[in-house]
This record gives sequence, structure tokens and C-alpha cells, in this order.
Amino acid sequence: MKKALVTGGCGFIGSNLTKALVGLGWQIDIVDDMSNGHLELLSDLNTRVLPNASFYESYQNQENIKRLSNEVLVIQDDFANDCMLNAIMQGQYDYVFHQAAIPRVSYSVENPSETTDTNIASTVRLFEACAGNVRRVIFASSSSVYGGADILPTSETTAKNPKSPYAWQKSAIEDYAKLCWHLYKLDIVCLRYFNVFGPGQYGDSPYSTAVSAWCHAIKNGLECRSDGDGEQSRDMCYIDNAVYANIRAANFFKAFKGECYNVSCGDRTTNNEILGYLKDKFGKRVKVKNAPERQGDVRHTQADIEKIKSQLGYTVQKRFWDGLEKTLEWWGLNV
Repeated sequence: MKKALVTGGCGFIGSNLTKALVGLGWQIDIVDDMSNGHLELLSDLNTRVLPNASFYESYQNQENIKRLSNEVLVIQDDFANDCMLNAIMQGQYDYVFHQAAIPRVSYSVENPSETTDTNIASTVRLFEACAGNVRRVIFASSSSVYGGADILPTSETTAKNPKSPYAWQKSAIEDYAKLCWHLYKLDIVCLRYFNVFGPGQYGDSPYSTAVSAWCHAIKNGLECRSDGDGEQSRDMCYIDNAVYANIRAANFFKAFKGECYNVSCGDRTTNNEILGYLKDKFGKRVKVKNAPERQGDVRHTQADIEKIKSQLGYTVQKRFWDGLEKTLEWWGLNV
């Protein structure tokens, strides 16, 4: 049985990934500080919750506690807590899926030091513990490292040009991932997510993406915020695609040595197109409020996914419009 730690496993991407891994027979532990995590996202799994990482060592040492084969252990704490790092160094895990971060461009612009502490310093501590003790780390990076590339679709050979603290933080860890192979032989693969959305992504937090924020607004009779002229476009990546990429990367037979891969669909959709569709579908329930363009945002994104397709056998599991319908169903808006 493969054993893995999913950091941020009570969050949107982490919870969906956990469900998929459990379904494949993996034994999963989650560590999540619950700053943006929700236990209800794991409600259909068999879970045991520990209130902090200090309980983990005693849990491991209690012989009378029998763990069920499909039980997910949820540790509510910082992923860089000493107790968690010790567990990694003791060889408890074959793989670490590092999904935890303080996300969102706008939040990082307003809170650069806080986000740098978590997204860089704590991540380096995590990788240090993993060196020599796990087979592979699958790191959740971001398309924001490109900084709004002029060439679309954008391939992994495009020079990085981060334009926000969040994008710079992801870029810095990508660079460090290559050092980790050369210095410590720690195998890390970096997955550059493009605008992941889908069921389990709430819309009422500073980390919300446009689709989840608009679903939340329609559900609750609020205004849908539209930034700038609405013609900015994104390569919208339904959650199933991100989960599939993580699993393909974990199971790959060769060392990655810090290699980076785009993860998305290879097309793009404008905010105006999405809002127009929602207006046609829900009529007067969609109330739009115009707002200034957000600082640090890029104009367009579109992934070149030929590398991940050819090297990892990745295929797009669900495209945007089908994924949007699934998302609307999760919000109860298609009833």
C-alpha cells in the first residue's frame, strides 16, 4: 500500500485529491492548519481527526489503536510543525503532495511577509525533512510564475516573470526544487496549475476564484464582481484535471529532478463569456458589480499542455463548460 501525506488536504484541491487517492487504495494522512480548510469536504470519507500535531506521535505509539485500511488521518496543524517534520524524517510516507499554501495573488500583494513565511520558509523546511525520506514530492505550483506571457499558449520553456509576491514565491520554490535534486537527491515535480475550479471550492473567502465567487453570489442573492473590462481570459482547469495530473506525476517511473509541467486544458475563456452564460441561465439572479482591475493580475493565460501529455500521458479529463455545469450542480444552482 502506498502511503502519502497531503498538505492542505482539507482544502479544495487537497480534499479532491485525497478522495481520489483513497479510491485507488492509498493510505493518506492530511495535515492542514484549517485556515482555509473544511472538514465537511471529507464528509464522505472515513476520517480520524487529531486536534494538533503533538497528538500524532502518541497516536502512532498506541498499539491498541487499529487503523482501518481506508481511514484518513487528519492532523489539524501547520505542515511545518516539528512533529510533522519528525514523522516525515522517520519514513512514515512514500510521497508528499504539497498542496498547502497561502494562495491568491491579491492577498499576497497585501500581505507579502506573511505569505513568504508560509510559501517559502515553511516549504523549505518541509523539503528538508523529505530529503532521503520520501520517494517524491509533488509540488503545487502556479501559472502565475509566467506573469502574463505574451506568447499564447504558453509553454514551460517560456521565461518566468512573476508579477506578485505569490507568483514569485511559487517561482522561488520551483528553483529550489532543482537544487534539492542536485544537492540532496530529493525528487520533486512542480505542477503549474492554471485557474483550478470545481466542487468544494467556496466563494466567500479572500482566496476565492471568480467562478466560485460568482456561484456564491448567485446562491446568496449578492452581486457578482467583475474586474476591469471583463475581457481578461483564463485557461480554466476543472478540478478533475489537477487531480489526474497529481496521480500521473506520483506514479511516473523516472526521476523528475525538479521538472515543471503545465496543468490545464489548453484553451481559454473570458470573464465576460462566463458571466454572459450565467446571465442567460439564471436571468435577474445574476447582478453584476463592476470593479477596478486588480493589482498584480495578468491579462490572459493559456497553457501549452503538450509536454505533460507527451511525457506523462496526461489527458484532459473535463473541459471548462462541462466542469462549470458540475460546479453549478454542487452549488445547488442547477436544480
